Amino acid sequence: MSIFAEAAAEPPVIARPTGPALTASEIAATLVPGVVSLLLAGVIAAVLGALEDEHRLSAAALGQCATLEALVMGVVTGGAAAWLPARHLRLIAIVSGAALGLLDLATMGAHSTAILVLRTLAGVPDGILLWITIGMIARSAVPARWAGVFLTALTASQLVLALAYVWIVPRYGADGTFAALGITAFAGIPCAFWLPRSYAPLPKPEGESGMPPIRGWIALFASLLILAAIGAVGVYLQPLAHQAGLDADVARTAVWVSLVFQIAGGSLATLLAHRLHWFAAFVISALGLVLGWALFDFHVSALVFVAANSCVGFMGLFIGPFIVPMTIEADPSLRAAMQSAGAQVLGGAIGPLFASFVVADRDVHGSIFLGVALVAAGMAIVTGLHLFAMRERRTP
Repeated sequence: MSIFAEAAAEPPVIARPTGPALTASEIAATLVPGVVSLLLAGVIAAVLGALEDEHRLSAAALGQCATLEALVMGVVTGGAAAWLPARHLRLIAIVSGAALGLLDLATMGAHSTAILVLRTLAGVPDGILLWITIGMIARSAVPARWAGVFLTALTASQLVLALAYVWIVPRYGADGTFAALGITAFAGIPCAFWLPRSYAPLPKPEGESGMPPIRGWIALFASLLILAAIGAVGVYLQPLAHQAGLDADVARTAVWVSLVFQIAGGSLATLLAHRLHWFAAFVISALGLVLGWALFDFHVSALVFVAANSCVGFMGLFIGPFIVPMTIEADPSLRAAMQSAGAQVLGGAIGPLFASFVVADRDVHGSIFLGVALVAAGMAIVTGLHLFAMRERRTP
């Protein structure tokens, strides 16, 4: 039987619930901190563009600003998952939400180094808020479903904020973008009162630390590579449009349309969580990503360019919910699953950094080849992990 046939024959859900079942209000409340923590990621281009237009950050500092906050966020999410007891969640969410809101407001009026420092500090509450959400997803009986719900809610919220920025930025500039982020952070605080007070402890063999085993780390590395690929190509969307003979309006249209398709991708993944095995989802997504990026390498029409980016956006969200089940198969203790959000955030942060070494001012197509190579490497790793897991299950 082929690997695809065996994957189709296996149950799509391999996780088990950890701890008592949460109520609908508790589940909804746990999604809010993660949405708040990642809102900036969906509108980062608008925020950084406004800062550059106002000469508050240099071109080099723009990339540093985005990378520093994301790196700190990923490290904090992973550290909290490994070492922070999942207790006093309501208090933690309130303090973190308030800290993030204050840092957003403090960024208003800041320039150059002050902005870098404030956004780096913002990565700390960002990471803790995301840890609260991923804690619920990793402990659920159907992690792909709740990851899909989370990613769909996140992308819908990012789309609303992005559309609001169309009105905010011309009137209030970069300060308006940070004011809106601060308001959303404070608005999310009341939801903390509906959070569960704590999560059940994760299963941990006696004498072992809270860190994942080696197979868990390998699975996390694979997800990091795939998210790095998406970030490496995505950051150069507008230059790729220009080199295809298209103007900036086409690139901006491609961004908004892609967000709609991302919502569709996350929604479809949520619906298929019970029916589709994670490995099949990975293969479909990898092929879709490569197809979309391949079209970027040619002089295509505006319609084809927007369609290609929509395909990339759809597949980027479609694969997201299945990352947690992939890590759970590699590490059934759920410790790698708890680290998955941090690995994905780190991948999104370092992807543009990797791409900066393979592009030039007049030719950024190197980012496409880097993206394909990273996806291929990530898929090779997850295929090896899946084959190993299948062999283990066949062994008496």
